[in-house]
Amino acid sequence: MQASPQRVILVLNPISGDTEKEACIAQIKTFAQQHWSDYHIYTTSGDGDEEALRQLIEERQPDMVVAVGGDGTVNMVGTLLVGKEVTLGIIPMGSGNGLSKDLGIPQDLDEAIAVLASGQPRPIDTLEINGQTSLHLSDLGFNALIVKRFDEGDQRGPMAYAWNTVKEYMDYEPAHYEVITPDEHYKGRAFMVTIANANMFGSNATINPEGKVDDGQFEVCILEEFPKAAGIGILYHMYRDSIDESVYTKVITCREARILNPDGSQFQIDGEVVGTPAEINVNIRHASLSVMLPLEQVRRSTRRKASVDKPAR
Repeated sequence: MQASPQRVILVLNPISGDTEKEACIAQIKTFAQQHWSDYHIYTTSGDGDEEALRQLIEERQPDMVVAVGGDGTVNMVGTLLVGKEVTLGIIPMGSGNGLSKDLGIPQDLDEAIAVLASGQPRPIDTLEINGQTSLHLSDLGFNALIVKRFDEGDQRGPMAYAWNTVKEYMDYEPAHYEVITPDEHYKGRAFMVTIANANMFGSNATINPEGKVDDGQFEVCILEEFPKAAGIGILYHMYRDSIDESVYTKVITCREARILNPDGSQFQIDGEVVGTPAEINVNIRHASLSVMLPLEQVRRSTRRKASVDKPAR
């Protein structure tokens, strides 16, 4: 069994989510003192964090870097660890925490902290999108617009996200997209196009029910243009893990894709808006990031892989 990490960097985002941080930080510090011989806390400022953290990792040579925050913090830390023999730990403290939910990491603070000592590292896939790293879900269209509106507002938390969704929905117009993969070609109008390395958004709405974070491929999930009245039914499917049963859904599984965005729709990567690119190029990087996961989650993944790889009799 792999030795527990001893040299650890904790990356704390003080403004993520909508919870008070002081008591949480004190609890994390107490845990660090009890479990790690060498730890360092880096608090993000929003200015030059990625480069400062890159240098800190180079200097301290940690066994594990723990992202304490939301999906944006997790993406920043994970990006710096891709291809390295350093494990990503996650203490989810954001508004959505989508990746941690898909990985089975507890959302309760006590339980999430405990995983850092009792869990086991497991490699997951990452995506390279126009030179940037995606660990979870990226998309064009409606959801990316909502993420933009959320970022522009003063309120945080699920209610703020829901309010922006309701406000934008009735007037939203689908856009034209073209998706090109080695095996398939799609061209048409869509409500949104999601590049999925996992299953569900931080809101618990599932866009890619059959996706796996470690199978060496990803899905392009196209939610095609639909009548406004069909929205409730689509939402029902997303919260019942059955969106793939909707007649308005098309899923393309691949290892690389090129997506054209002629109408200039908003695009977001792991919860961070990155503009309106005319072209998006996506490639899978298999088993490129080590993540500390609950032991039972690792065992479940191992059993699933063994079942898939078992030769037919």
